[in-house]
Amino acid sequence: MSETEKQALYDQLSTIELDKIPPIADLEALLKQQEADAANQKITPLIDRVAYSSDAALVEKVRPLGLQAIQEGKVAALVLAGGQGTRLGFDHPKGMYNIGLPSGRTLFQMIVERLLRLQVLSKAEKQIPLYVMTSPINHDETVSFFESHNCFGMNRADVIFFQQGVLPCFDTNNKIILEEPGKIAVAPDGNGGIYPSLEKSGSLADMEQRGITLVHVFAIDNSLVKPADPVYVGYCIDQNADCGNKVCWKTDAHEKVGVVAARDNKPCVIEYSEITKEMAEQVDPTGRLVFGAGNICNHFYTLDFIKNTILPNFGNLYHLAHKKIPYYEDATKTTVKPTSNNGVKLETFIFDVFPLSQRMAIWDVTREDEFAPVKNAPGEASDSPDTARAAISNVAKRWVTAAGGNLTGKVDSDQCEISPLTSFAGEDLEALVKGKDIECPFAL
Repeated sequence: MSETEKQALYDQLSTIELDKIPPIADLEALLKQQEADAANQKITPLIDRVAYSSDAALVEKVRPLGLQAIQEGKVAALVLAGGQGTRLGFDHPKGMYNIGLPSGRTLFQMIVERLLRLQVLSKAEKQIPLYVMTSPINHDETVSFFESHNCFGMNRADVIFFQQGVLPCFDTNNKIILEEPGKIAVAPDGNGGIYPSLEKSGSLADMEQRGITLVHVFAIDNSLVKPADPVYVGYCIDQNADCGNKVCWKTDAHEKVGVVAARDNKPCVIEYSEITKEMAEQVDPTGRLVFGAGNICNHFYTLDFIKNTILPNFGNLYHLAHKKIPYYEDATKTTVKPTSNNGVKLETFIFDVFPLSQRMAIWDVTREDEFAPVKNAPGEASDSPDTARAAISNVAKRWVTAAGGNLTGKVDSDQCEISPLTSFAGEDLEALVKGKDIECPFAL
């Protein structure tokens, strides 16, 4: 190895905390035991813990609690933005994607402008800080994108970037795999890597220094996300929750989505493959699916829960994936791409921490108002830029009608938009639209 390769290998190894990674054999034994235990654990719904955004009286009760916490500078927003738009045919960070609205707003811009509007609504003196979790493949481009757009109106100091971590890949003898001279094989640590990454990057300390006590975490691909949603945050405050999960009820018993439920009375996300046909189709007296709380990666945490409960217990939350991992072969001095599984990658899931919660709050929202993911390529029938654009447009039209406006023109247009800087959730639109004909498409 050259001196450069030696230094690169040393630097890479220096970032790995092996003392926090159990031996692979121990992990496999632990996971087998967990699977065996799970087979004997009773899966029950958490429907009695769910509160509904359709409960107008409850919404009016908890919204002021959330707005007050924002005003006092206690709330931060954190977006999981480590992915590329590969499935969209977009070779850049997904947050840079423009879904085709009249304004050309990207997913990142919509989030920032909603936070700026929320600052106005809450009468907060300080901006709501936005933490952006990137990954090694898109970090520099993401930071550059924000800076080239002046952070869309936010103070640069209030947009904090930190990278999702990577973990070493191991062979079956618990040895770290060398991919090439000066470089070990690594893989992203999954969206559960948010927790150690917050700590290692200094972002957790930054939150403490700012006086943040409540964190709203969400995925970049939901175009209708309400960052730092005061109703959701307020409900979690009202319930004295240490952890919260916003859900959308399943529209179909066999929709392929994980649901929030319980194993032995501990909250968790149950994968759809783990639910029997009978469980999936079970309904309550009103006809509502009992196991219907669909997980949409929209979470609430107290900083205390992250710091004092999640991080000390994180070493027991790894999953193993047996994979074909390229390795350096000394005899041939080349990197070999194996044809069969030769090692394991470690990963974590963000919801793996749910069983640690003592007081989980579950907030159910309507899909048409709050969940329009952008995952699939344009033209796809679901979860595409087209379906997201239509959802945003439909929300805008409903807001106009609710504020007393009269829709005219092409009312089925998917080119109707209300600036996030104008309204966060349909408020304060009367002066713009009440008693007026609003011709579709429109941009307010």
